[in-house]
Amino acid sequence: MSLRFGDNVSTAETDYGTVLLDEKAGSYWELNPTATLVVRTLLDGGEEADAAAALVREFDIDRSQALQDVETLVRELRESGLAS
Repeated sequence: MSLRFGDNVSTAETDYGTVLLDEKAGSYWELNPTATLVVRTLLDGGEEADAAAALVREFDIDRSQALQDVETLVRELRESGLAS
């Protein structure tokens, strides 16, 4: 399932990943390069499996661990209200 940030979320890429600003709550989130790759893949219409595959290619990690990491990140972004 692809990802979409809410209208109240601004993003800015940095040298170290991506910063998210929840304008409604006034809170910042910082995504490391791994999370940035996942988010970018999902925002571009990819599925969670695509994001996990990108992590495996880029960071040479185990596929099952990559998929678990993607699922955790997506769940946390949705539970926080930043994404749907």
